[in-house]
Amino acid sequence: MAGVSQLPPAAARLQGKVALITGGARGIGACMARLFCQHGAKVVIVDIRDDLGRAVANEIGPELATYVHCDVTKESDVENAVKTTISNHQKLDIIVNNAVLGGDVKPNILDNDVDDFERVIRVNLTGPFLGTKQAARVMIPQRKGSIIMVGSVASSVGGVATHAYTSSKHGLLGLTKNVAAELGKYGIRVNCVSPYLIANALAKEFFKMDDEGCNGVYSNLEGVRLKEEDVAEAALYLASDESKYISGHNLAVDGGFTTINPIFGVFSRL
Repeated sequence: MAGVSQLPPAAARLQGKVALITGGARGIGACMARLFCQHGAKVVIVDIRDDLGRAVANEIGPELATYVHCDVTKESDVENAVKTTISNHQKLDIIVNNAVLGGDVKPNILDNDVDDFERVIRVNLTGPFLGTKQAARVMIPQRKGSIIMVGSVASSVGGVATHAYTSSKHGLLGLTKNVAAELGKYGIRVNCVSPYLIANALAKEFFKMDDEGCNGVYSNLEGVRLKEEDVAEAALYLASDESKYISGHNLAVDGGFTTINPIFGVFSRL
């Protein structure tokens, strides 16, 4: 494989840093892995989709990216992923808790099964808790690090996703703030990046939409469509030293969606 094209050291925003990305085998996670490596980072991709994960790592190149099987709901798996990172690179500067489960779309709460609800919570909230815990174990002695959660517009508003997904993403934002409050004394920053709808595989599966359907969804910001690369760029900022004094923040990448009411007001369009 040709691998990613790295930027010159002077332009590389993550030069010399080591990052672990959960759910890195496809979608936003894979996009982040490529971008981080382009900016000089060494990346450990973790996922349960072994073939896809290895393919992304091979595409980037073994000198920059490696793959480790990891079920983020199992603490032993997460601990092993972090230990493998330390064994290979002697440090961990960045973790992106990106692994996500959409769950079944059942708008009626009476149709929701508790096992399905808890399955989404385990991946979307317990997984980031475990990733944060194991990352903190090595970042605290380093007295530095960047922990990034991947939230959603469903972290801030209701009605755009299922009960389980929305509950998990609201909880993720609470976890972000609480851990930021604790770990600041060690120089560790904890932030969340929360995107709007992206027409990728996960969204299409979740909402049962094709490209046209996803692109037809209301967007406050006209003339531009949100892409995975845009979320990866936001995560790159939070991972880099450019955001050295930002912690406990929820960076909404949503074109203003969560700040306005499209139905009522002097600028209403509906």
